[in-house]
Amino acid sequence: MTHGQTASYTTEEIADLLKVSKLTVYDLIKKGDLRAYRVGRQMRIDAADLEDYKNNSKSGGHLVVADENAVQTKNEETPSNETALPSPQTQPHATRKVIISGQDISLDLLAGAIEKSGNGYRPLRSYTGSLNSLIDMYRGEADIVSTHLFDAETGTYNIPYIKRILTGHSYIVINLLSRKAGFYVQKNNPKRIFSWADFSKPDIKMVNREIGSGARVLLDEMLRVENITGRTINGYDNVELNHITVAGKVASGAADIGVGIEKAATLVGVDFIPLMQERYDLVLFKTSENDVLRNTILSTLQSKAFQNEIHAISGYDLSLTGSIMYETD
Repeated sequence: MTHGQTASYTTEEIADLLKVSKLTVYDLIKKGDLRAYRVGRQMRIDAADLEDYKNNSKSGGHLVVADENAVQTKNEETPSNETALPSPQTQPHATRKVIISGQDISLDLLAGAIEKSGNGYRPLRSYTGSLNSLIDMYRGEADIVSTHLFDAETGTYNIPYIKRILTGHSYIVINLLSRKAGFYVQKNNPKRIFSWADFSKPDIKMVNREIGSGARVLLDEMLRVENITGRTINGYDNVELNHITVAGKVASGAADIGVGIEKAATLVGVDFIPLMQERYDLVLFKTSENDVLRNTILSTLQSKAFQNEIHAISGYDLSLTGSIMYETD
């Protein structure tokens, strides 16, 4: 394979080129020493960014070594309390790619606001579901994760999952917005579906979301509360990857019910049965390298200009937007 300036590498290819382990590559990405972005579920590194990293390493006397227990070696002139490479986020004129994970249209508006902030960020969008996004963040593969995960044990959103998955990390949880979740049903609701218990009706055919999505977690949690086994429901294994396609399946008559958000029902034209007010939060690690990014997001979410943009879409509750919902010490 020939790599030009427009080419990109996988993490496996980078590990092979640098003669290090894949974990070492992830560590370099996580620290901001090697810039990367996501395409689907795969991390990519542009050839130009690899060359920048190598040139910075040479000029600073810092080399990546093949020892998996060490990411870098330093020359004798490098003070022990300094990082081997300057973080792109601390350089005012550097372009720092940040991965924003989630599907809501509000995230596209947030990405635009971050890029226009003048702080040197280039947002890249990933459309991975909430639970898988948190796992990606734990692995150092996402910078800003959106999550709407319902926990039936506590009757709350997000925090129980974040605490379990990001254990050992320092992070902050900021509210983006709240929105209504519930059922998509056909016009005039011919199957008379009104509650989670109605999934036990033998004549119900459903359409589901993928494992790891917030809608799938909500469904499985509520079926557990109702003592209903998901696999017994006709269509439980019929999976779609976003709210629009789930609502579309119901609208076409291919399914009687799907779980999702009100906005998609309005766009597609199916009836909607609201059941939950779900909290849609953002999660970011707390590090010295992303201090500017965290402040940029907080100021953006709290600004009237951004809230007016979201408000114009309709269907969202912004009463908590920009509020810190949880923060580690």
